[in-house]
Amino acid sequence: MRTRADCRLCGSRRLEPLFSLGATPLANEFMSEAEKNKDQEHFPLDLYLCLDCGHVQLRDVVDPERLFRHYVYVSSTSPVFVDHFRRYAEAMIRTAQLAPGAAVIEIGSNDGALLQWFKQAGMRVLGIDPARAIAAEATARGIETLAEFFDLPLARRLRAQGWAADLVAANNVFAHADDLHTIVEGVAHLLKPDGLFVFEVSYLADVVEKTLFDTIYHEHLSYHAVRPLVGFFARHGMELVEAIRVDSHGGSLRGIAKLSGGRFPKQAGVEELTALEDSLGLSRPDAFRRLFETIQQRREELVALLRRLKAEGKRLAGFGAPAKATTLMFHFGLGPDVLDYLIDDSPWKQGLYSPGHHIPVVPSAWLYDPAHRPDVVLILAWNFAEPIMHKHRAFHEAGGRFLIPLPKVELR
Repeated sequence: MRTRADCRLCGSRRLEPLFSLGATPLANEFMSEAEKNKDQEHFPLDLYLCLDCGHVQLRDVVDPERLFRHYVYVSSTSPVFVDHFRRYAEAMIRTAQLAPGAAVIEIGSNDGALLQWFKQAGMRVLGIDPARAIAAEATARGIETLAEFFDLPLARRLRAQGWAADLVAANNVFAHADDLHTIVEGVAHLLKPDGLFVFEVSYLADVVEKTLFDTIYHEHLSYHAVRPLVGFFARHGMELVEAIRVDSHGGSLRGIAKLSGGRFPKQAGVEELTALEDSLGLSRPDAFRRLFETIQQRREELVALLRRLKAEGKRLAGFGAPAKATTLMFHFGLGPDVLDYLIDDSPWKQGLYSPGHHIPVVPSAWLYDPAHRPDVVLILAWNFAEPIMHKHRAFHEAGGRFLIPLPKVELR
């Protein structure tokens, strides 16, 4: 780990500390059966605001080789995300006026959950993702994927190989890189003159409005808002031309940028969302100090309810082992004394143990097994609470309860 002294977007050294969530293990560093008794390193999780451009960020940077080479998150295990990416691809095909044969490149393409829809529409696609096992699986499924980190030298190599992109996408990864400059320089190098760059990231306005603090973890170095991004793209010969709020991950921002001089006209969303951000005070520390007070209130509410349930002799389990669960469980103090196990539908995580607390991850069949059946399920993947509860309504009909921790505490 290293600690940077300047703003990731504008280079200013005027970084104001906002609040600390303590020290946690890496959010996706699950342990095997053989490793479960080992101690794991904990890294500081402290949030800072750039007083010059307003960008919110972590200063402590964990080696990306450690974070991403053996990644265990895959998009296609969630039907909700598969449908989100289908609709996303359809929207971008319309917006960018992509025809069969167009070239689409995705940075951080994971298992090809988005690119598959462009390929089905007759386009030439290429994925780039450093997670070797997932990249190999995507390639085997017909989505060619390079197991590499994206930067300007890679973009130059791809351009020399004949890749000139009509569309470059980066979804839920544009917050992951310490050096966003080389990524945008690489994108600019790959794009055709009228090509577009589209990205989705957790939106800072949603983090503040909905108390989505568990999206803060070491992979997410940046917490993006529109206003700082406008200046950032301009410094790289690009223009942010659209900004749209979408509901994935509890609240995300979809940004669209073009090369300066490109034909795509600027849309109203950029001004609308910068006005919203100004009204929320996202460039001032006070908004985040109020956010931290709300986080502490949520912790008190949830912990009090869990203590009551345990005192009543209830068996508790968690549903979902997303990265955000690590932040929530550590800041709220939810360990194996509270949760017997975590249910997750991803075969990449089943049979492993959660970061730090080393709680076993099991399949959803455990919900219905008399030997393991819990009384109450804490939905750690709370952004998928409705589809989870619908899919497992038989558990609820048999007397089980679902507990949702965020954006507000609800026992159903």
